[in-house]
Amino acid sequence: MSHAIEKPTDITIPSTSLFAKLPMIGGAMAVIGLGATLASAFGEHKARAMFAYLFGFEVALTVALGSLAWLLINHLVKAGWHIVLRRIAEAAVMTLPVFAFLFIPIAALGFHELYPWTHEMDEILARKQWFLTPGFFFGRAALYFAIWSVLAWVLYSNSTKMDSEGDAKKRESMTVRLITVSAPGIALFALSSSFAAIDWVMGLMPHWYSTIFGVYFFAVSILSFNAFLALVSMGLQKAGVLKTAITTEHFHDLGKYVYGYGVFWAYIAFSQFILIWYANIPEETVFYMTRVEGGWQYVSYGLPVLHFFVPFFFLVSRHVKRSRVGLAIGCVWVLVMHVVDLYWIIMPNAGLHGEGSHGPHLDVSYLDVTSLVGFVGVFLAAFGFFLNKNKVLAINDPRLEESLVHENF
Repeated sequence: MSHAIEKPTDITIPSTSLFAKLPMIGGAMAVIGLGATLASAFGEHKARAMFAYLFGFEVALTVALGSLAWLLINHLVKAGWHIVLRRIAEAAVMTLPVFAFLFIPIAALGFHELYPWTHEMDEILARKQWFLTPGFFFGRAALYFAIWSVLAWVLYSNSTKMDSEGDAKKRESMTVRLITVSAPGIALFALSSSFAAIDWVMGLMPHWYSTIFGVYFFAVSILSFNAFLALVSMGLQKAGVLKTAITTEHFHDLGKYVYGYGVFWAYIAFSQFILIWYANIPEETVFYMTRVEGGWQYVSYGLPVLHFFVPFFFLVSRHVKRSRVGLAIGCVWVLVMHVVDLYWIIMPNAGLHGEGSHGPHLDVSYLDVTSLVGFVGVFLAAFGFFLNKNKVLAINDPRLEESLVHENF
């Protein structure tokens, strides 16, 4: 590799850019959105507000977890192409510790409202009682956030230290450390994210069984983050940052990731459905039966078409993946479908338990919007803070030149 390649100089965000204002904009969204949602949690609509809160929480959390998976995978396989994009992922991964604080309202206000196993008991739940206990539930949650936060800090701190490190051997050592940490890190991530999905999402319907829901949760996380990463990369270039560092070749690869993980999501979703459907066990089929009535059937029938077939045929073209406009349209669509997918998974449970239960009727509330706005705001505020804190390019990474000249074959 030649060392005559000129390193980019457009690696700091201009103070006039929208990205520089993200902490302020996101903070305002968070105060308004979460304030309105939590205010309702103290009134007569407490249960509905907490379901909306959990929905927004999971939408933002999955993007953050997707960034952690993306970093761990790329470090583990010693990828070179991703270096010019890595700071965006590192800013996103540092939002994970914030979610530990955002989990407090779920624990303090929504625990009883969200999870029927806290106040209902039958033969099936009795067999799960060793796992479904408040102490164990909160202990596991603390462990998940500890794992994610430690991994995020190790990946972020070792990478950003390279910017000011003049010793080439020390920079190589930091790179090796990132690779070494990612080996056990990917295993810890897989276990913790899977169990978090089981606890916080499957726990809404504790009679339901699915052995691959953890994989489904990973699929929605990594898919949504790749779409987010592509859009942020385009936005940074519009703001005059990384104009030459991120090339059409990198966008092409991001498009392939969005396309590929979209297929992976569909494969896991269909596998879960067909295994449960042909087994025809009531405790398993209840998940789908509650989503083919009360208006939810339209979402159930629409998701395979809108979340899989539309982006599949749209992004299959090499030309679209290498077009900024085409890829942006595809990524926005994927993120919208990501929101719909999580809404379909979480919200039908809102009408199944507690006082005033009316069955799984599709009933979109303003609380769903305020919660989504609030959590997107929190995520963008934290993301913007860390994105502006450092250089937007890992300028001293030993593999930077490899990334700058990356080319698809």
